[in-house]
Amino acid sequence: MHIHILGICGTFMGGIAQLARAAGHRVTGCDAGVYPPMSTQLEASGIELIEGYDPAQVALAPDVFVIGNAVSRGNPLLEEILDRGLPYVSGPQWLADNVLCGKWVLAVAGTHGKTTTSSMLAWILEDAGMAPGFLIGGVPMNFGVSARLGDTPFFVIEADEYDTAFCDKRSKFVHYRPRTAVLNNLEFDHADIFSDLAAIETQFHHLVRTLPRSGLIVANAAEESLGRVLARGAWTPVERFNAADAWRAEGDDAGGRLALFNGGALVGETQWALTGAHNRANAVAALLAARHVGVPLEKGLDALTRFANVRRRMEVRGVAGGVTVYDDFAHHPTAIATTVAGLRRKVGSARILAVLEPRSNTMKLGVMKEQLPGSLAEADAVFCYGANLGWDAAAALAPLAAKACVEDDLGRLVARIAAAARPGDHVLVMSNGGFGGIHEKLLQALGA
Repeated sequence: MHIHILGICGTFMGGIAQLARAAGHRVTGCDAGVYPPMSTQLEASGIELIEGYDPAQVALAPDVFVIGNAVSRGNPLLEEILDRGLPYVSGPQWLADNVLCGKWVLAVAGTHGKTTTSSMLAWILEDAGMAPGFLIGGVPMNFGVSARLGDTPFFVIEADEYDTAFCDKRSKFVHYRPRTAVLNNLEFDHADIFSDLAAIETQFHHLVRTLPRSGLIVANAAEESLGRVLARGAWTPVERFNAADAWRAEGDDAGGRLALFNGGALVGETQWALTGAHNRANAVAALLAARHVGVPLEKGLDALTRFANVRRRMEVRGVAGGVTVYDDFAHHPTAIATTVAGLRRKVGSARILAVLEPRSNTMKLGVMKEQLPGSLAEADAVFCYGANLGWDAAAALAPLAAKACVEDDLGRLVARIAAAARPGDHVLVMSNGGFGGIHEKLLQALGA
């Protein structure tokens, strides 16, 4: 089969491209910005890339066009496909029909922690010799790639609640038909497509409806929203975690201890490299999901000692002038607060300079701007990139007083951070995008 992918350089669609190529299909694709690192990964896999959406690409005559959800009506190539009545399908639907069909799918859903938990789960299965396939919205450092076809029945997928395509406004995850599903948490996000939290809860219940009675739902007991989802109806056994009377984890960030409890009973413990209550909860979810496919909890705990986390999750990008620069994907106020708190526990009383790019659609709309000062309270200084926003970042961060600095010019922002930094400081950069290469710019400025 020859597939031509529109929007191929996104993490999800690029992952589909690599899975399709590994399955023996001919894969070509296009994007408005054919950019690394995805472009280099794809080209190394033998995938031909085309810059832009010229309607002339229909002359490639693929068996089917696979449409990414970044492609909207008005796109010239999409309009040509529709005018000519050519075959097309969404990315999630193609994946479901051609990769996931017949697999034991383990899906990880939630507002936060999907990438980390999916990576943990894939690694636990890998360490147990189960060689899973996977498609993850980041790069797990234990694997070095975001997608792998695998030749066993098991497939781990990061299950995103964002909509599927221009023609299908259901969440992506309803296509995956998992046997094991993790519901990590559920908060309001994606304000560009969801009107309120109830609308997202409805999509999560659509996912719950697809699980077989022989499956398993691993659900965060601390989330009232997930309680409401399951109260609508669940036809699958549910195991709960993150509550005193359920599965839970305790730990010591300084010592790296991770202890698994069931109610008040200690089940096992290990040492690992991650920190924070959020990561301990992620670990419990991954352990329970892995147990459902046959990995004993003790073996899963042992695997986590060798879990190397995910790129862009508190990843150290370098040290210059005695200042450590981190990269993190946090962009929702809850994730920002959790990330800052995790670094605080790691560095103690050392200064934290938080650097934020409000880049997600929800943040650009300003829906959660009032929550930002509270989410950044544990930082010693806050630097915000205020360009391309529909709201006043300086006004939103005013409760932080002199602790906050907003700049609309990236060069000036880097200069302000470098001027404020002192040896021993920790600069935590948070964005769900590339942030204009700020990490390297900062390291250069700090080194100078």
